[in-house]
Amino acid sequence: MTYKPYPLKRFIIRDPKTRVISSSHFRDRVVHHALCNMIEPIFEKTFISDSYANRKGKGTLKAVLKFDGYKRKVSGNGKLLPKAKDNNQVYGYVLKADIKKYFDTVDHEILMEIIERKIKDEKVLWLIRKIMDNHDCKISGKGMPIGNLTSQFFANVYLNELDYFIKHELKVRYYIRYVDDFVILDASKEKLEIYKEEIGNFLKKLKLELHKNKSKIIPIRKGVKFLGYKTFYYYRLLKKSNSKRIVYRIEDYMKMYVEGIMNKDKIFESFEGWKAYAMHSNTYKFRQKLTNKLNKSLKNVDKLSKM
Repeated sequence: MTYKPYPLKRFIIRDPKTRVISSSHFRDRVVHHALCNMIEPIFEKTFISDSYANRKGKGTLKAVLKFDGYKRKVSGNGKLLPKAKDNNQVYGYVLKADIKKYFDTVDHEILMEIIERKIKDEKVLWLIRKIMDNHDCKISGKGMPIGNLTSQFFANVYLNELDYFIKHELKVRYYIRYVDDFVILDASKEKLEIYKEEIGNFLKKLKLELHKNKSKIIPIRKGVKFLGYKTFYYYRLLKKSNSKRIVYRIEDYMKMYVEGIMNKDKIFESFEGWKAYAMHSNTYKFRQKLTNKLNKSLKNVDKLSKM
């Protein structure tokens, strides 16, 4: 066993907050794909249906549509509150939760213990450790690089423990998780308060904690920010921060294009993915404007490279 990964190439993006993305060497990305192809089917069987990130047949739009179905159930199909001012003033609450600095705080030993329950091959376990150790952690033995395929997969493996606690221990019916963002819907605010406390206590076992400022109980009538939208009962808006994010992302695309990290096909694939869910809110003119901006930016980069 002599495999040694190349150092990760790091660059900064605004999403809209500043984030450090780590890019693996092409050779190492091939290794990551081979590893995931080997072990993903083993873990996929254990994942709950309400986990939507980085899984075939799932994704952002499926999670948003599931949220719509759940909000109808907890509100009694849109039952209006007394003295409701409009049709969106319905019953029901949402625990909107976020795990504090998730990718920076994943504990390597806990992750390996979870993986070892299913994977017994010593060579495969050695390779997983080699990949994890290649990340320059802020705290020794903690953290995964944002941007690696293996990190996306291990993120689901790690939080599958939380999924099982919520679904099987707390017996929660209306739960959706997308990476480290998750929601629980219920007609009772008091029940959600109990869930929040129980989840906070459970996360300590994984050496994680809820983000205090981003983990709140919100009435459905006020609109819930989840996966790039602010969702009300009868309509959905694109979050202002998400509108800014795609503008910054186009600038980041250009940087990665110049550095050879992304080609045009990958850029358009990513951009079309954004458009696919942006179209589920009132954004036609905005989408047209950004499409023109992207095409113009790529032409300018190509023109400069030929000079």
